[in-house]
Amino acid sequence: MAFWLIMLLVFGVVIGNLMLLKHTAKMKMPSLKQRHSEAQQEAEEDPKEAVKSQTKSKED
Repeated sequence: MAFWLIMLLVFGVVIGNLMLLKHTAKMKMPSLKQRHSEAQQEAEEDPKEAVKSQTKSKED
């Protein structure tokens, strides 16, 4: 009984990861150059907000 429960759990994790991979493959990531220019513009406008957004993006 325990064997089948473990196999079902492993199968569920594998299928879940494959579905997540398929879903995220269609997403577009912003280029590093674009992120850098956006951060630079924020720093010019409001230095305190730019520091907050940079630390927030590093945590993600």
